[in-house]
Amino acid sequence: MNDRPLNVAFLWHMHQPSYKDPFSGKYTLPWVRLHGVKDYLDTLKILEEFPCIKQTFNVVPSLLEQLNDYIENNAQDRHLELTLKAPSDLTQEEKAFIVEYFFLANWDTMVRPYPRYQELLQKRGTHYSKDDLGRSIRYFSDQDIRDLQLLFNLSWIDPMFRDADPFLKGLIEKQRDYTEEEKQLLIARQFDILKRIIPEYRMLASSGQIEISVSPFYHPILPLLWDTDSARIAMPNVKLPKKRFAHPEDALHQIRTGISFFEETFGFRPQGMWPSEGSVSEEVAAAIAAEGIKWIATDEGVLSRSLGRPLRSNEGNVIDPQALYRPYEYGGISLFFRDHTLSDEVGFVYSGWSAEKAVDDFIGRLAQIKDSLPDGSAFVVPVILDGENAWEYYKNDGQDFLRALYGALSRDNRFKTVTMSEHLSEHGPGEPLKRLHAGSWISSDFHVWIGHEEDNLSWDYLSQTRDDLAAFAGEHAGVDLSAAWKALYAAEGSDWNWWYGDEHSSDNAQQFDELFRNYLMKVYQVIGKEIPSNLYEPILLEDRNVIPDTELKGFVYPKIDGAVTSYFEWHNSGHIEAKRGGGSMHKADSIISDLYYGFDKDNFYIRLDPSLPFDKICEKIAFCIDIFSPACYRIIFDPSESHAFLFTLEGEDWVRTDYLLESAVADIVEIAIPFSLIGAVENDEIQFAVEIIKNGTEALNAADRSVLAEKILERCPLRGHIKLSVPPPDFEKIMWS
Repeated sequence: MNDRPLNVAFLWHMHQPSYKDPFSGKYTLPWVRLHGVKDYLDTLKILEEFPCIKQTFNVVPSLLEQLNDYIENNAQDRHLELTLKAPSDLTQEEKAFIVEYFFLANWDTMVRPYPRYQELLQKRGTHYSKDDLGRSIRYFSDQDIRDLQLLFNLSWIDPMFRDADPFLKGLIEKQRDYTEEEKQLLIARQFDILKRIIPEYRMLASSGQIEISVSPFYHPILPLLWDTDSARIAMPNVKLPKKRFAHPEDALHQIRTGISFFEETFGFRPQGMWPSEGSVSEEVAAAIAAEGIKWIATDEGVLSRSLGRPLRSNEGNVIDPQALYRPYEYGGISLFFRDHTLSDEVGFVYSGWSAEKAVDDFIGRLAQIKDSLPDGSAFVVPVILDGENAWEYYKNDGQDFLRALYGALSRDNRFKTVTMSEHLSEHGPGEPLKRLHAGSWISSDFHVWIGHEEDNLSWDYLSQTRDDLAAFAGEHAGVDLSAAWKALYAAEGSDWNWWYGDEHSSDNAQQFDELFRNYLMKVYQVIGKEIPSNLYEPILLEDRNVIPDTELKGFVYPKIDGAVTSYFEWHNSGHIEAKRGGGSMHKADSIISDLYYGFDKDNFYIRLDPSLPFDKICEKIAFCIDIFSPACYRIIFDPSESHAFLFTLEGEDWVRTDYLLESAVADIVEIAIPFSLIGAVENDEIQFAVEIIKNGTEALNAADRSVLAEKILERCPLRGHIKLSVPPPDFEKIMWS
């Protein structure tokens, strides 16, 4: 009989990637703010009710940085901006955004408990297409939109705070017909909660009830930053990116800046680190140890691969508990290995059970573990999981479960909760580990982040951008490139690749893809280099092709005079609504409303229709047509000039030619581009995009991206390229056959 209490070490991992768009400075997604009012403070307040329960909380610096931005700078996110607008001031596009994205919550636990919220969901429909969405918003009154704005934000506030605040409680009781003033007050309550989070962490850490650990700054997969070839250790046959990424200096930077930011925030250096996604390798462990960190943690599967033997049977039962439930020491640092099953029960299973049944099962599993261990030795059961996302699947945001669990552990003298550092201080750094396997908490490998076509493409883009930045830095010593490096390090975060590939899906996958590419684009903007055309094209396979609103049907024969001379001159053209979609460069008041394109046997034609008459546009603008295939050309048309000018790419420089293209601007813009001029022959694929640029004369004098990067007002299409094939002479006959 083992009478010594069994140590149980919880670690809750709190993490959000960097959602701030590097061009607009606004947050693309609202999850820092919304998880801030639902998950980061209440977990601490519940713990205060059980002073003998000790735990470790891991916080990622990119999360802390964004929390500070909201608190100190009143940061804005797209969802917040549209919440604060009165429905009568919203455009149709903004209303569509609200009706589509303001139900992003667990419907069972966060929507259906509110009758009015459920009613609005039914009005929109639980399954819909984009076309359905466009039709359904016609049935949403201004009051419907206002109620949806408020209920979305109210449902994300933790029940603890809703129940304790008479105003918030009153909103729940009112159910509907909310006012603009109530909406504004609700958002003010959210910011009041956000302001309490970091001070609460400091207070509980100073009391000794919690330990706070840290992750590398932008949550990168450190072994892959160190060397993407390390993926082969666990996956010998993995298909790797074309270009090997091997930058230990980046991994060290992420570690050091993470620790430094943590120290600035809390006033002390952390003792422990959760390497992003529990990803470790021998080189990474040694590097973290060299920075003075005493412990790291990962998954039991990594321990099994390190020891070279299974720790569980095929049925999932632990067959070597003495090996699993202890820390180990490798390269001067201690390692904890999470109980994979017990941690995942909390994260993914218990939410569907009653709190009582879940706690009974958890305590029963701990009892089995204790009974399997010998007396007289100090063992520890690490329970490590996401501290945010699980709770929206639990009733009452998991509070019933947590209170029942902490109460049971407080009363049961068979178990003792400890922080990671507390266990090490009492029992030493652990048994020596001869070898440390390179892997993560998922399948003990890195397949989520590398190997898939989308994953590998993102690594190639990252590699090329880093090479270009390093080369520029080497040639321009003394130039402040901190903004460029910051953008690159943000692009090294693990979350972008989490959504690439087939493993995971998200309603926000497009935004994640765009954020990743925007961080890389930002690097080129800062160094004044041409933004590679591929960065405008989605990495997500399903989003790469731009589908026009109207397909090209036959030859067009426009008169290039800047006017719609005849309905039939553009009748067979392809058409894209320029404002369709989203993106950091998109504006509600876009200058161009529609883009038409077509060809005859000798030329292809572009037509741009303005949202306002050109003489009403205050900005001095020019139109830039970028042709990416079959070769690179650039056409710039300043309306104050009489012609459009062609630029060719010589090395890295754009050179203006003497060729003047046929073009005109009056009611619309029309340009004719001879196929022969751009070297396009029959069946060649032409890829192009159009950008609207301010200060057209400057654009004419210097077409390179160092001038244009800061001047782009909008782009069509917002993502990717428009594609067409050079037609054969009998194209129309083929189309009509």
